[in-house]
Amino acid sequence: MDNLTHSLVGLMLARVGLNRLGVGATALVIVGANLPDIDVVTAVAGRLTYLEYHRGWTHSFALAPLLALLPLPIWWLSTRKCSAGLKAFAYAWLAVFAGIVSHLFMDCWNTYGVRLLIPFSDEWFRLDWVYIVDLWIWALLLVGAVAPLLIRLVDSEIGARRGSGRGGAWVVLFLLCGFIALRGALHAQALTTIESRLYDTRAPQRMAALPGPFAPWRWTGVVETERAWHIVPVDLLREYDPDAGRTLLKPELPLPQESAVRASPTGRIFLNFTRFPYWRAIPSSRLEGGTLVQVSDLRFGLPEESPFSASFEFDSAGRLDREELVGLGERPR
Repeated sequence: MDNLTHSLVGLMLARVGLNRLGVGATALVIVGANLPDIDVVTAVAGRLTYLEYHRGWTHSFALAPLLALLPLPIWWLSTRKCSAGLKAFAYAWLAVFAGIVSHLFMDCWNTYGVRLLIPFSDEWFRLDWVYIVDLWIWALLLVGAVAPLLIRLVDSEIGARRGSGRGGAWVVLFLLCGFIALRGALHAQALTTIESRLYDTRAPQRMAALPGPFAPWRWTGVVETERAWHIVPVDLLREYDPDAGRTLLKPELPLPQESAVRASPTGRIFLNFTRFPYWRAIPSSRLEGGTLVQVSDLRFGLPEESPFSASFEFDSAGRLDREELVGLGERPR
């Protein structure tokens, strides 16, 4: 999920009681709710390095207890006059750890995924229930964050006793869980709809229903058959038409460049990340007699618009001349 969502959920968790863990507990929970995304520092080494490590080590359950220690020196320096001792340190660590766990849990909701079991396994976990930036979740959390401030303002004008906002935070978290459960139920319905049809007379080998940022009842179906990929809109309020989308034919034979692509640094990292790789080979416009192999991840859009793809250019002798990752803000060329 995006960092605004993580921060607002951290705020709600603090309000329901974690803010009682000690001085600065609210800030610690919010910091913890964003801390796994510290892996953004790997972008300094380049986009390929960032892709390799993003949602990896810093998103691991096994390393979360150690990660929760990172903000504590700063917390101690800023609060040492107000809190001291092992108990206060343990409570501060618990506040950060709770925020981290909320982050890992929420990152499982979307289609990007998270590698929770590093270093024991490099497997990606993803539910495909929620778009990475969900506007409904934003609206719910923003109302929950602002409402207590408005209530306190009104109470101060009329001289009423101020509330802690704890009850409202519980309501917001309850509604958030209900919304996620609804998305999960709609996702299951979308999968059932996709699976019930044939695509060019062929049954699906693999499929997914991917969420969007607006209407919870609208999904994008990605269906793999023996001969093609099918990208199909799924509207649960309308009759499903399996022929309404786009069909992308697979190469008739395995590309001769595939082994070289998989052995290259870009290919190794990108294909480990990619979930629905679409391969295509076209003549190179730069190398005479050469071939340009492009691999796109269809869960992020069609090949011409996908923000995550990689290209590999081979000369006429079949040698890999250039490899390039397209993504993380760069559009395909």
